[in-house]
Amino acid sequence: MLKIQLSGCKFDSLRTQQQPVKSRHVAVVGAGAAGLVAARELHREGHSVVVFERGNEVGGTWVYTSRVEPDPLGIDPTRPIVHSSLYSSLRTNLPREVMGFMDFPFVTLAGENRDPRMFPGHREVLMYLKDFAREFGVEEMVRFETEVVEVGILEDEKWKVRSKKTSFFNNENNDHIDIINSKSEVEFVVEIYDAVVVCNGHYTQPRIAEIPGINLWPGKQMHSHNYRVPEPFRDQVVIVIGSSSSAVDICRDIAGVAKEVHVASRSVADETYTKQPGYDNLWLHSMIDSAHEDGTVVFQNGKVVLADVIIHCTGFKYHFPFLDTNGIVTVDDNRLGPLYKHVFPAALAPWLSFIGIPWKILPFPFFELQSKWVAGVLSGRITLPSQKEMMEDIKAFYSALEAAGIPKRYTHNMSESGFEYCDWLAAQCGCQVIENWRKQMFHAAFANWLVRPDTHRDEWEDHDLVLEAHEYSVKYASKS
Repeated sequence: MLKIQLSGCKFDSLRTQQQPVKSRHVAVVGAGAAGLVAARELHREGHSVVVFERGNEVGGTWVYTSRVEPDPLGIDPTRPIVHSSLYSSLRTNLPREVMGFMDFPFVTLAGENRDPRMFPGHREVLMYLKDFAREFGVEEMVRFETEVVEVGILEDEKWKVRSKKTSFFNNENNDHIDIINSKSEVEFVVEIYDAVVVCNGHYTQPRIAEIPGINLWPGKQMHSHNYRVPEPFRDQVVIVIGSSSSAVDICRDIAGVAKEVHVASRSVADETYTKQPGYDNLWLHSMIDSAHEDGTVVFQNGKVVLADVIIHCTGFKYHFPFLDTNGIVTVDDNRLGPLYKHVFPAALAPWLSFIGIPWKILPFPFFELQSKWVAGVLSGRITLPSQKEMMEDIKAFYSALEAAGIPKRYTHNMSESGFEYCDWLAAQCGCQVIENWRKQMFHAAFANWLVRPDTHRDEWEDHDLVLEAHEYSVKYASKS
């Protein structure tokens, strides 16, 4: 069944008469951290906002579920997708003081279910995001249990958003939530919007390492997207591929129950083979060279391991199955583009935008500044360059990456340029830049992680930065 609604289209005379010309009707896809702050900034700017969220609560990837996908590698395109990639033991890899939105500090709150630690568990982050949504009235803008199935361009530069209702229920074990269609005959709703802001995250479509011989290898493979708890790996020999924070966490989580854990990393020398301090059953290797039919895995350092399981902690791909731009926006080797400043497709700006595409960033303040920019551009308060100028900027950026030998898949890696980019955004918006103490604490946390991968969350030495952060929180609380 197809239901047409013309809410927000050019024929809506009530909106035209009562609202300023520069107030747009905007669809936001996703109610995670990026979608929540995007909705707030759009609303602050005077826009009419509808947030589409397929789940039954805000939080996006921070909503933990013990449920995993039936395809452990997550590569079957027909699989039912579980949005979250959280594992049960996950704690933040940044201090809470750094993580919070710039005008809503992530302070410690009293309460039986609150986590006061500087590096809290994932539930505390979800509760913070819910606090944020309530504080700024964002929940009222969210259509829960509503999945966007198509976003497409119309001839008059409007956007068609087609959605369907979903329904959540607790399973028989009452320990996770499943998603089903609310009716055997799915009812689709089509609405027209002036603009669409995509905030659906990029932690659901796994990237898998390519391993020679893996098709003949008899063991089990899975992606970290489907890792939750270590118990299934008790007494097994496990290989973990990756060197990111999730790989570091998961290999140590599993080492508590497994017979052996071997970590394969691309970022170490080929001859690397070292037992990790504090563990009798955890080794770091160079990358895997090949896998074999007899169950063995050979590393580039020459070591051979008879393994039961390989866990790919190898990141994710950008995935927008609902988005139809007639080929204007594409994903090529994990480069989403062409995007001006990682946000606007030049040919479709400002009516289509993306929040939160870059990685290795300070997420929540980063999303906040991008959202302020998008909101200001849509209202006409901030002016974008011409389409030609934006394309020239994009081409120059791509050329610079190529000249520096940076692979296309690292286009959105902003580990070196993230704060410079945020300062640029703040200048565009005429708003406060990210505070120096926050930048220093971000860098200190990363340096501490490199030196103390096991204890960095509970051994913090730069108390002056913590004090400065707390003074900021108190000062901000006194203004509100």
